[in-house]
Amino acid sequence: MTTPKTSRRAFVAAAAAFPFGFAAAQAKYPSGPIRIVVPYPAGGATDTLARMIAQEMQNTWGGSVIVDNKPGASGNIGGQLVAKAPADGHTVLMGITALAQLPAMMAKMPFDPLKDLVPVVEVARSNSFLVVPVDSLASSIRQFIAITKASPQRYSYGSYGNGTSAHIQGELLKMQAGLDIVHVPYKGSAPLIVDLLGGQVTAGFVDAATLAPHLKTGKVRVLAATGAQRSRILPDVPTFSELGYKDFEAYGWFGMFMPAGTPPAVVMKFSDEAARILKQPQHKARVEALGLTPVGNKPQEFARTVRGDSALYAKIIKAANIKME
Repeated sequence: MTTPKTSRRAFVAAAAAFPFGFAAAQAKYPSGPIRIVVPYPAGGATDTLARMIAQEMQNTWGGSVIVDNKPGASGNIGGQLVAKAPADGHTVLMGITALAQLPAMMAKMPFDPLKDLVPVVEVARSNSFLVVPVDSLASSIRQFIAITKASPQRYSYGSYGNGTSAHIQGELLKMQAGLDIVHVPYKGSAPLIVDLLGGQVTAGFVDAATLAPHLKTGKVRVLAATGAQRSRILPDVPTFSELGYKDFEAYGWFGMFMPAGTPPAVVMKFSDEAARILKQPQHKARVEALGLTPVGNKPQEFARTVRGDSALYAKIIKAANIKME
C-alpha cells in the first residue's frame, strides 16, 4: 500500500531522476478544461472560494476553468465524483473539514478520502466559536458551564447539522466539562443563527464565515474559540486550549484535492498557482472579508493537516458515539 510518506519520496525521486519529464508534465498541464467540483450548493463560502480561484486561473492560464456544484449526501456526491475521475488534474474537489470527519461517522463511505484523493492546497482556515445570545446570563465560558450544570437538560446547544464540526465540538465540550445539555441539529448555519438570536436555543457552535456578518449587530456574545491561536476577527476571545480544554486546536479548513494517482508535477503546478492567487492583495482581502484566513500551502503541508485531523476527529467521534446514517 502506498503511504503519503512513500508518495512524497517517489515525488522527490521522480523530480530528481527525470527533471525534463517533470518539467514537461508541468508544461503540458492543463491540456483541457479544468472542472472544480463543489459538493455543496452555490452561494456559500466553499463555492465563493472555488469561483474566485477558478476565475483567476482562467485569466492566467487562458483555458476554461468551471465550477460545478454537486451537493448532496453530506458532500459525498461531489467527493465521489472527483475520487473516481481520471487522475490527470482536470477534475478538482473543493472540500472542507468534513472529509476528515465523515469516515469515522458513516458505516459505509462511497470513497476513502485518505486513499482516493490527494491533497493539493489548503485554501483557507477558520476558527469556530461558542456563541450565546447577548442577553444570556453567561458572560464567560466558566459562567456558561456553571449555569448549565445547575439545571441539567434545561439548556441546549445548536449545531448546523448532525455530524458537523459544530456537533463534534459541542459533544467534545460536553464530555470534558461534564455537561448534560441537549443537542439541537439544524439544517445549516442560517436557521441556527436565527434561533440563536431569537433565544430559541441557549448556545451554538458557529464557524467564522457564519458569525462574521453578525459581529457588529450587538446581538451575540462569543465565549471561546477553537483553533491553536486566537481568531484574527476576534483577538480578545480566548481559545478553548487557553481555558484548559483539550483537542480543540484543529481549525476548520477549505482545501482542494485531486484524484489519487495524479502526477506530482500536476499537483504542484495547481498548488503553486492557487497559492499565488491567495497571496494577491485583492483576493487575500476577499477571503478575510468572509471571516477566514487565507493559507495557500504546499501539498505535503496540507496532507499532514488532513491526516492529523482525521486521526483527531476519529478519536473524538468514537468517544462521543456520533453516528450518521
